[in-house]
Amino acid sequence: MKEKILSTKKNGMAILVGVIALIALDILLYVISGMKAVGDDPWMPAFIPAFVLSCVVWIPIPGLKVLKPQEALVLTLFGNYIGTLRESGFYFVNPFCVAVNPAAGTHLGQSADVDGGDPAKFSLAKNDAAQRENKKISLKAMTLSNAKQKVNDVLGNPVEISVAVIWKVKDTAAAVFNVDNYKEYLSLQCDSAVRDIVKIYPYDMAPGIDTTGDGQADDGSLRGSTTVVAERIRQLIQDKVKDAGLEIIEARITYLAYAPEIAAVMLQRQQASAVIDARKMIVDGAVGMVEMALDRLKENGTVDLDEERKAAMVSNLLVVLCGSHDAQPVVNSGSLY
Repeated sequence: MKEKILSTKKNGMAILVGVIALIALDILLYVISGMKAVGDDPWMPAFIPAFVLSCVVWIPIPGLKVLKPQEALVLTLFGNYIGTLRESGFYFVNPFCVAVNPAAGTHLGQSADVDGGDPAKFSLAKNDAAQRENKKISLKAMTLSNAKQKVNDVLGNPVEISVAVIWKVKDTAAAVFNVDNYKEYLSLQCDSAVRDIVKIYPYDMAPGIDTTGDGQADDGSLRGSTTVVAERIRQLIQDKVKDAGLEIIEARITYLAYAPEIAAVMLQRQQASAVIDARKMIVDGAVGMVEMALDRLKENGTVDLDEERKAAMVSNLLVVLCGSHDAQPVVNSGSLY
């Protein structure tokens, strides 16, 4: 269903003034009928119009609608969708129109629902009934932050991830009539999209993994490509909620870690990998320094070493340069041989 914006004039104030004037007239008629009842004149001619006016003067009041900026009101008349009020102002519409918002009483962990998104707090909120009666739809950009999910990455490792989604209602008619509850629908699609995207990425870079679907291995990972992953999640959510009239502005990963049951093992693995990389760098540097030392000694003619002495010198230098502790030299005051 497509949204139809009503171009109703903002004449709510004029109708309100007219209703107040009719109420004042009704009170005056009751006073006149009371005065005539005390005297000799018949009082029924004044009481009947006062009673009729009392019955009809309240009918226009439900048609008075006040909208603040970035609010909308979807109106139906006897079950038929007649349009949406989008601009702020004081309106008067058909008093028999009914505002529709099936998600008015739904509370999620998002910016528009206060108290931190705790369902227990919402169920005990004093203004819960009032919020359910408020059928206005917010057009502001809101933030949805679902609970952390445990998802297996492409290597089967359990990962905990949480995503914050910034969204807003773009088509009020589609949001109200195309889905049962657009807030719950968005929350469910967010969880589904996160699972669909996370399962094609490894947590860290791994060889032979294709994350883009082009058939070639790449360097994509959850930890190293958070911006790319978040954008793919946003696009997938947008595709899923397009028919619900919602626009996904942005998606960001707010929490990412290994699941507790494997976090300690993965930390040891990362530490071992870091130690191996550090040792490789130390060995490469030590070999280069030994080669440089032998070349300098040979160029300057400082000492002429045979192959056996060169091997001993290389061994000693590598021990000194690659050792994890400071070397303790031994001074030999005699012959080298």
